[in-house]
Amino acid sequence: MFIVGIGGTLSPASSSERALHSALAAARERGAWTEAFTGERMRGLPMYDPARPDRTPEAVELVEALRAADGVIISSAAYHGSVSGLLKNALDHVEDLAREERPYLTDRPVGLVSVARGWQGAVHNLAGLRTITHALRGWPTPYGCVINTAPGGRPGDPVAHHAADLALVAEQVVAAAGHGSRPRPRRLVRGGHA
Repeated sequence: MFIVGIGGTLSPASSSERALHSALAAARERGAWTEAFTGERMRGLPMYDPARPDRTPEAVELVEALRAADGVIISSAAYHGSVSGLLKNALDHVEDLAREERPYLTDRPVGLVSVARGWQGAVHNLAGLRTITHALRGWPTPYGCVINTAPGGRPGDPVAHHAADLALVAEQVVAAAGHGSRPRPRRLVRGGHA
């Protein structure tokens, strides 16, 4: 199965990018093929303009990958309590899938990771990521990973401390994508749903 990862910063050394790569590595350990859209790949992504049908190669790559994806993992730093503009712009490009047989992220499990300096921004950001996923018709996994990078917590690398949590996000995406978690139409039985 194919899992697409989308990051929210331009820095490959950022905590959110490292968290995404950790989750994608865990997905590969579970048999998935992965592709990451982070850092430099995101730098060339223009602002989404629905009025212009022409797309840059970077935008085409992202949309084609999401079209083929069985699942998605999104990792965003919290910028002022919400997702980064870079990530939001990338997700706005999903609008190009609106008229597909499987529009937007329909039927795809989406694992979410939120990273911030403090719990308030990190938790609020995760809620925002869930809202965006619902709006794009994706299925947020039950577990979303929140990483607080503020000083004063445990010593050491906060991403490394959350390796098991990131693996759980990956595990849930891979399991849902691999076990046909796509909802089946209900059949009508005597005027109700069965």
